[in-house]
Amino acid sequence: MTDKLAELSDIGVSIWLDDLSRTRLRTGNLQELIDRDHIVGVTTNPAIFSAAIGDGTAYSDQLSELAAKDVTVDDAVFEMIVDDVRDAADVLMPIYEKTNGEDGRVSIEVDPRYSADMMKTIEQAKDLWKRVDRPNTMIKIPATPESLPAVTEATASGVSVNVTLIFSVDQYRDVIEAYFKGLEEALERGLDISKIRSVASFFVSRVDSMIDPKLDELGSDEAKAIRSKMGLANARLAYEAYEESLKTDRWKTLEGAGANRQRPLWASTGVKDASLSPTLYVDQLAVEDTVNTMPEKTLRAVAEEAEFTGDTVRPNYADSHELFTKLEKVGIDFDEISAQLLKEGVEKFEVAWNELLDNVEKALKEAK
Repeated sequence: MTDKLAELSDIGVSIWLDDLSRTRLRTGNLQELIDRDHIVGVTTNPAIFSAAIGDGTAYSDQLSELAAKDVTVDDAVFEMIVDDVRDAADVLMPIYEKTNGEDGRVSIEVDPRYSADMMKTIEQAKDLWKRVDRPNTMIKIPATPESLPAVTEATASGVSVNVTLIFSVDQYRDVIEAYFKGLEEALERGLDISKIRSVASFFVSRVDSMIDPKLDELGSDEAKAIRSKMGLANARLAYEAYEESLKTDRWKTLEGAGANRQRPLWASTGVKDASLSPTLYVDQLAVEDTVNTMPEKTLRAVAEEAEFTGDTVRPNYADSHELFTKLEKVGIDFDEISAQLLKEGVEKFEVAWNELLDNVEKALKEAK
């Protein structure tokens, strides 16, 4: 049996696990995934931590200690999250050192309720970077119009950023601009920009989840022909934009000063439609200089079922452009789709965050 995850790694895709919990850390499961499944990074979000903290007793002792200190719910949540991220960063540190900082990364997200507040996002991004105190951390900041200046300022301050909730190529180009500008400002401040890393988290399956029902409603042959193809097309054109950005004089100047590429990260790679291949958003987005962050269910499916045929992105640029032309012809406005996805993405994170706060508040009361 071939090692399909090794094949994916050999293509140039960094495999990150889209999950983190104290149980994974305490049982050695994270290390096991690193050793067996070529995991070289971890991403998190409010929903992941809400599930982790609400599951079992792994956080019971710390909750009792926090309750005794009479800390606020917000402080309790971040103290638990920061501890987990710091411990995961320590587990991944050998990979960070081996890859010169490219991988071995763990993400921690700013409070999603601040997505429309640039100053609070900046303040918390810097605070979390300082509190975790590990060079292989990444601070996740959403790619909302209000938060993009925070991406620039965090980068300019030497913080490595995972820019999340990207749903369109135009939005992605704004993210690239925010990163480039941050690097330029970091240079002006005299920072060593070779220490700064970034990824741009481009969401894939949610695009199909929103567009496919609209295509089904239309019911025409033209609509059926592009069903479940727009998520891949969108991501592939994002990679085309990435390559275009690397050809600019602006990037060449930054690279000459030591800058690192802001790799595209494929997020939301678990399929939402059971009729689709469970590895669709992995083996069809296999290309060098990318990250694919997977929930464990998708990771297992890739290990067992994926078929890799080399680069599945660059050869499909022309077809991807054509798919967007066809989408427009059937009357679906992708700008509206991407704007709605961003709005709903922020709302989902806020809901998960509020659930997390509610769960922790209840647990603190019970621990007193």
